[in-house]
Amino acid sequence: MTCALPIPARAAVLALAGLAVSAAVALLLGAPLGYVAVAAGVLLLLGLAFAALDLWQSLRLWHAAPLRMERNLPGAFSLGVPTVLTLALVNEGAQPWRVAVFDELDAHFSFDGLPQSVTVPGGSRAVLRYTATATQRGVAQFGATQLRWRTRLGCFEVRQALGEPRRLRVYPNFAALARYAWLSGDRRLAQIGIKTYAQRGLGTDFRQLADYKTGDSLRHIDWKATQRQRRPIVREFQDDRDQCVLFLLDCGRRMRADEGAQAQKANSHFDEALNALMLLSYVALKEGDEVGAMTFGCPPEERRDFAPRKGTATLNALMNRLHDIQPGATHSDYLLAAQELLITQKRRALVIVLTNFRDEDATELRPAIKLLRRKHLVLVASLRERVLGRIASQPLAQPRDAVDVAAAHLFDQSRRDAFARVVGNDPLSVDVEPADLAVALVNRYHAVKRAGLL
Repeated sequence: MTCALPIPARAAVLALAGLAVSAAVALLLGAPLGYVAVAAGVLLLLGLAFAALDLWQSLRLWHAAPLRMERNLPGAFSLGVPTVLTLALVNEGAQPWRVAVFDELDAHFSFDGLPQSVTVPGGSRAVLRYTATATQRGVAQFGATQLRWRTRLGCFEVRQALGEPRRLRVYPNFAALARYAWLSGDRRLAQIGIKTYAQRGLGTDFRQLADYKTGDSLRHIDWKATQRQRRPIVREFQDDRDQCVLFLLDCGRRMRADEGAQAQKANSHFDEALNALMLLSYVALKEGDEVGAMTFGCPPEERRDFAPRKGTATLNALMNRLHDIQPGATHSDYLLAAQELLITQKRRALVIVLTNFRDEDATELRPAIKLLRRKHLVLVASLRERVLGRIASQPLAQPRDAVDVAAAHLFDQSRRDAFARVVGNDPLSVDVEPADLAVALVNRYHAVKRAGLL
C-alpha cells in the first residue's frame, strides 16, 4: 500500500471560495478593512482546524482498518477477446467507506466499466467487474488499483493505491484454433473452407490392420492376416509422419500494414500471419510432424529462432517465443534469411515463407526461393490488401468509380503476374487476403502430405 494523498474536496473548495466572496462583498458595502480581515482570518483558522481534525480522524480510522483489495486476473489474455476482470474490496473494520475505484490497465487495453463508485459497509466486501480487451500482443503491464475515498466530514478526498503491479502476456487469438479442433472432432471442417479427404488406405506409412470394408483396395489386403482371422483383413496407411514444417516469418516493414485494423476491430496483417502460423502448427503437430520457426527482417538482437520439434507442449513453447514480436521498420533481406535457414536446417522441410509481397521485391525474393528449393520444399504465402478487393467489387455509382475499379483490377493483375513470375509454376504458393491465410495454408499442407512431396 502506497502513501495516501489528500486532495481538498469540492465542498471545501466551495467553502473557501464562499469565504473570499463574502469578504469581498463586505468590503464593497463599506465594512472596515480591519474588521473584515479579522473576521475572515478567524473563520479561515476555524475552517482549517475543522479540516485538519477531519483528515486526522479519517486517516486514523483508515490505518486502523484499511480496505483490502483482491484482484482476479487471468494467466494470460487473447488479442481482441473481451475479458471480464473482478475486483473485490474487503472492509474488515466497522466503518463504511465510500470509494471510487480505477484499475491501472496497460496502455494497449481498451476497457468498459471504469471508474466505478461503491460503498463498502463495515465487515463486508464489494465486488466490482469490468471488461478489458487487449489491442496488441506482447507483455502487458497492470499497475496498482487506485482508490479515492472521502474523509468522514467530507473535507478531503484521499487517493490510495492498493495491490502490486503485474505483468501478463497477451497471446494471439486462439479462436480459430479452437474452432478448428471442434469442427475436426465433428468432421465438419468444410464449414470453414478446409478440404478433407478420406484417409483410409492413403499415405505410405503403415498404421494398422482392419477389417475389409466395401471400397477398400484389393491390393491392400493382408493375405496372411486374412488366413489367420478367416475374414478379409486390409492394411491401413497414413500420411508420412516425422516430417518438418518450418516457418520463415517476415517481421520487416511490409508486415506493418493493418488497413485500419484497430478502427475496424480486425486483425493486422502480422496478427493474421501469426494466427495462420499457430493454426497450421497445431495441425502439423497433430499429424506427428515437427514444427519450427525463424524470423527475419528485424534487427539481429530481436530475431527469434525456434528449433523444430514435436509433441503436445511444442505449440505453447512456440507461442511463448513469438507472442510479443512486432513488425519493425527495417527492410527484409530474403536472400540472407534463406542463407541462414540453410545453415541451421539441414534436414529437408516444408519451408513456409510468410510475407507481404510487392512487385519491387521480385528481384530479391526470386533468388532466395531458388536457393531454398535446392534442398527444401518451399511455399510462399503472401498477404494481399483487403482494400483492393473492396474497391474492385464496389458498385459504379459515379463516373469516377469506374476509374477506381479499373485501377484496382489493373494493380491486382500486375501483382498476380509479378507473384507468378517469382514463384514459377508452383501450385502450392498462395497470395490471399489476411483473413483467408490460415485456411489456405492448412489446405496446402494437406495437399503436400497427400501427394507425398516431402
